[in-house]
Amino acid sequence: MEESWDFEFLSRIADSCLSFLTEFVDDWLANDMRVSIFKILLSWLIFSLIAIHFAWKVYGNTVNDMYYRQGSGQNGGTPDAAPHLSGLDSKARDTLKSHRD
Repeated sequence: MEESWDFEFLSRIADSCLSFLTEFVDDWLANDMRVSIFKILLSWLIFSLIAIHFAWKVYGNTVNDMYYRQGSGQNGGTPDAAPHLSGLDSKARDTLKSHRD
């Protein structure tokens, strides 16, 4: 019983896909404005993806090297504690002390 249900389910999916593809091909071959716009947008998408692929192939290592932090420390070249925060931290402590007094 399960096998016939599986076969029926798969045949429905196959029929749906086939009908969708048939309608798509019919629309693709028609000289409709929306089909023309779709073709232009699809071409632009494919061209952009190819251009990004080749640009990354050529400049990928350069970009990676620019953003790769070198050196020793917490995150590569950054120090363990940021020097500009020490003044703010001490001011905050002074404010808290004066408030408690």
